Amino acid sequence: MGRQTLNGGLPDSFALLGNMAASGRQVGQFIYKNNRILYTNLQWASFQRNFFGVSALRQQAVEANKESSEPISIPRKKLWSKESVLEALATTVRRDPTAYPYQFQDDPYLSPRTSPQFKIYSLSQESGRSAAKYFVNTYPKFFTKDFSEPHIPCLMPDTVSLRLEEMSEEALKERISLRKVKLAVDMYDQLLQAGVSVSMETTHGLLDLICLYCDRDPIEENAIQTEDMEESVAEVRKRNRKVRRTSDLPKLTWRENNNAERIFNLLPERDTQCYSALIRGMVKHGAYAKAFSVYTDLLNNRLTADIHIFNALITAAPEVKDKYVEKLDLITEILNQMSQQKIQPNLQTFNSVLKAFRRHSSLARSSAFQTLSEMTALRIAPSLATFDHILRIFYKPASYGHGDTDILQEVMSELAGKSFTCQDPDDVLFFSRAMGVCLEFKDLELGYKVHSLVEIGENWRLLGDSYQMSIYYGRFFSLLCKMEHIDVVLKWYKELIPSLYYPNPQGLRDLLQALDTDSRLDILPTIWKDIQSLGHDNKTELIEELLSLMAREKHSPEVQESFGTCALEIKSAFDKNRSNISLEWSPATLSHVTSLLLRANKIQEAWKMLQLFKEKNRVPSGDLLEDFLSLCRSEGSAQKAVDLVQLSAAFCLQATPRLAKLTLAEFQLSEEQRTILSELETVPEPED
Repeated sequence: MGRQTLNGGLPDSFALLGNMAASGRQVGQFIYKNNRILYTNLQWASFQRNFFGVSALRQQAVEANKESSEPISIPRKKLWSKESVLEALATTVRRDPTAYPYQFQDDPYLSPRTSPQFKIYSLSQESGRSAAKYFVNTYPKFFTKDFSEPHIPCLMPDTVSLRLEEMSEEALKERISLRKVKLAVDMYDQLLQAGVSVSMETTHGLLDLICLYCDRDPIEENAIQTEDMEESVAEVRKRNRKVRRTSDLPKLTWRENNNAERIFNLLPERDTQCYSALIRGMVKHGAYAKAFSVYTDLLNNRLTADIHIFNALITAAPEVKDKYVEKLDLITEILNQMSQQKIQPNLQTFNSVLKAFRRHSSLARSSAFQTLSEMTALRIAPSLATFDHILRIFYKPASYGHGDTDILQEVMSELAGKSFTCQDPDDVLFFSRAMGVCLEFKDLELGYKVHSLVEIGENWRLLGDSYQMSIYYGRFFSLLCKMEHIDVVLKWYKELIPSLYYPNPQGLRDLLQALDTDSRLDILPTIWKDIQSLGHDNKTELIEELLSLMAREKHSPEVQESFGTCALEIKSAFDKNRSNISLEWSPATLSHVTSLLLRANKIQEAWKMLQLFKEKNRVPSGDLLEDFLSLCRSEGSAQKAVDLVQLSAAFCLQATPRLAKLTLAEFQLSEEQRTILSELETVPEPED
């Protein structure tokens, strides 16, 4: 019989495998189906969660928008200037304390290394700049190309030539804009003669121009005639050889019946601005009494003055009265008239009042506080000039040492952390004045506060010109030398010199005293090199103080060696300055240099210095000759000892007999030498 089959004739084994495969497929389909259902359920749950979450957020946003009525404002696009990149780069660079001032860095070879060179180079640089500007403006056709990006207007020629030659008001405006005073006056006269009326606006500009330059062309300011000056240039030079500030220069004076007054009197109608130009010009150029006369005429014409007129009158008030009470009454009257005419004072008004109070500080202190209170009530922020006037009222040289720094402490508390811009010409005087108070009262902590205020933002620009800056840094450095530890002083010394400050001889003497106080005399040779580089090696008093510190006591061999080298350099400085009368050998200087050379074992140079006493007719001290005798004893040189005693006798020194006795006792001498010394031993000592 055949084999038994299942499922239509398949063998049993194949039927079993088929059943197993069928059951495996069913299991796979079941798992796949369940996974699909699970995945679908998870997606639906996630969708519901996200949908309802987003819906809730949207609903909250809608409710928030309903509650807020402010519209959404889109910020405007930031516009950057062409210099923004340069400004950003400049903020990443700090000042190099080892470099010379920035104005001289274009040509390092010509960088000034001394204070006199700084003055000469600054003046020559300014002169060259003026000459270049003259040629550019005189011949503008040769300077038409502009290669700078961004454009720099100051490097291009100014429009100084007249384009309108015909007689017209436009031609008059052109002459006014170009500051051609005489040509503008001539054009105005021609217009009046031709019967052409000039507008009041143009007349205002003409009066302002004439009064500002005192009826002279600006170009002629450097060539002022002698008869128009308060004092001649020769008198100024005789009084002050070194003109340092513009206030020392001769000033223009207001001439009687000048073009400003003539044009003012020709006006058919005069308004407040016409009076303002005339009064300010008179005050600026010294016609104080006449300014008050013009102001009286303004009141008689029932006009109201402006703030500029009142500020000018307050400035002129101290000049027309003699006594302080009369000056104060006049200023009070002017302020009352301002109140009656409802003129709001400004910063310049209060600064003018405080400046008038400075001359009588003992009587003006209460008035100064009242002025500050009034400024606060009117919400007028004081400038640095305001506080400078306050300091000058409360701190006078006669009061130094008797008061305290409470006023300056309050001022610095008010100014702490602020950045300033120049609002008054006297703003540049505050920092030097404040540092002067700190120096006189020796308040180091307050001095640091003043200097930290200088370093905020661009406050350093308010230090003033180079002369004012040297005053400020000189006072700051002197305060450090007097009150600070020497290590801190040397740190500031490297920070300030010469990039910001060229010290004067007094500043260097303060440094020497600081080194002496903290027993750091080993640095003196380095300071001498700086004295040479700063051009002060021709100051006798400074050199004598340096030598006296080095020769006062003995030091280690290394220090004495450096002192001896420094002494030779000082001797060379004297030899180079033979033609300089101010640098002459004194007995003390010769003695100090000789002692330093002996201590440094520079024997030959020391003997040459001893001969220099003879050449310069200077008398050495007995102690110095005894040092030389000890040197002869160590060398065993009897002849040098005899010569030394003879030199002492030639100078008629009291130590001669004693030196002769010591030489006879301690040296092996010939009969001739003994005879010479025996005669010198019996010489009687001169009486005191």
